[in-house]
Amino acid sequence: MKVTVAVCLLAVAGAALARPQYGHGPPIAYRPAPSYNEVPRYAFDYGVQDNYGNNYGHQESRDGYDTKGSYYVQLPDGRLQRVNYYVNGDSGFVAEVTYEGEARYPAYSPAPAYRPAPAYSPAPAYSPAPHYG
Repeated sequence: MKVTVAVCLLAVAGAALARPQYGHGPPIAYRPAPSYNEVPRYAFDYGVQDNYGNNYGHQESRDGYDTKGSYYVQLPDGRLQRVNYYVNGDSGFVAEVTYEGEARYPAYSPAPAYRPAPAYSPAPAYSPAPHYG
């Protein structure tokens, strides 16, 4: 009897060890926690220009509370819109918008006159539904 109990206990312990473990360990620290006393500093820029008419971009730099940047976009009328902006402390977002080029619109050519062909069909015949009751 003791041998049977010991064998059963070993079987249960072996099954528990063979079972996959799904627990998660502590989070991995990839970098130290940010200090809120650090002054934010960054700079970025990008631009897109392709054969489909896309022409836009943006650049910005920040050093503490002083932020400067600009962006531009090709408008559908052919002009290039540029926006230069800055934010300094509590000044808010201050922007200057300029346009380069002249607005161009394609010459108006009236579309061909649309003349729908008349389509007549006989009026539907009325047949009342039976009434029971």
